[in-house]
Amino acid sequence: MSTVEKFVDVNVPVRVAYDQWTQFEDFPKFMEGVRKVDQLDDKRMHWVVEIAGKTEEYDAEITEQVPDQRIAWRSTGGPKNSGLVSFHPLDANRTRVLLQMEYEPRGAVENAGDMLGVVSMRLQGDLDRFKKFIEARGVETGAWRGSV
Repeated sequence: MSTVEKFVDVNVPVRVAYDQWTQFEDFPKFMEGVRKVDQLDDKRMHWVVEIAGKTEEYDAEITEQVPDQRIAWRSTGGPKNSGLVSFHPLDANRTRVLLQMEYEPRGAVENAGDMLGVVSMRLQGDLDRFKKFIEARGVETGAWRGSV
C-alpha cells in the first residue's frame, strides 16, 4: 500500500468546507479522474473513475463521519483505497482540509505512476480545485450533518 497526505487552506468557515465535502455527487466538478459518484445510502457510494487511462467502477463505504471534523472511508471492491479527510478551523473564516489516503497500485502503469508521484500530484490538484470551487461559491451546494 502507498500513502499520500496533502492539505489545502480554504477561505471559508469549517462548516461550509465540511458540508460541501459531504456532497459526494459533486466530486467530479473538482476531482480529476472522477467521472461519477452515486450516493447509495448514508454510508455507501458507487464510484466511476479513470485510473491510468482505464475506467474502473467500485463501491466504498464511510467508516466514520463526525460533522465539521472528519470523514473516513474504505473501498469495498475494485481498486483498494481508504482514507480520511479532516477539517481544521484556522480562524472563523478559514479551514485546513487535510486528506490522508492509502491505495494499492495495480499493474506496471499504476506502479510506475506511483513511483513518479502521479497520485500525490493528482490529489493536491483535487484539493486545489476544491479550494477554487468552494471559494468561488462561498456557500456549499448542500449538506449532510449525520454521524457514522
